[in-house]
Amino acid sequence: MGNRNALQLHKLGYLVLVLLITSCGAVKKKTTYGKTPKTRTVSVAPSKEDSQTRVPRKRKERSTTLSPADNIINTALTFSGTRYKYGGTTKKGMDCSGLLYVSFGEHDVQLPRVSYHMAEEGKRVKINKVEKGDLLFFKTKKRARRINHVGMVVSVDDDEIKFIHASSSRGVIVSSLREGFWNNAFVKATRVL
Repeated sequence: MGNRNALQLHKLGYLVLVLLITSCGAVKKKTTYGKTPKTRTVSVAPSKEDSQTRVPRKRKERSTTLSPADNIINTALTFSGTRYKYGGTTKKGMDCSGLLYVSFGEHDVQLPRVSYHMAEEGKRVKINKVEKGDLLFFKTKKRARRINHVGMVVSVDDDEIKFIHASSSRGVIVSSLREGFWNNAFVKATRVL
């Protein structure tokens, strides 16, 4: 067992040495001189290793031209296609309340974590008065005693209300309230913005 570890350590050392030698040779310096010695320009071509290094992304700056609702909707739309995961709050998977909890939270609007608690927040709105950013609440099970699903209105066009939510079968998608299932399961709308 000791010889095996020594051999693996030797191979690892050899690999590190090869990487060091090849990475040092990958940087090419090109020096050009002008007509006078004072105008000397030095340029360095990036190595392959440098071009593959990931730079941490800065947090997106909030647009001042968009409404708070539009900013939150845009954040929610970045999760489109994310698979459904009960209790999830990341791009790896999320549920309906997790989607809105994260999207609103990114813009400093705090909401409860679960849909039936979210339904207690804000001001109730008649369905014909909903606007972008309003929350829609549903009971998706026939014998449900309480709200178990939430979505956020992304557009209202010609009396068609479209909302983003995390569907247990299709992940984060935009649906229409005209769809029979969602129309029948609808309970109420609230405004938190």
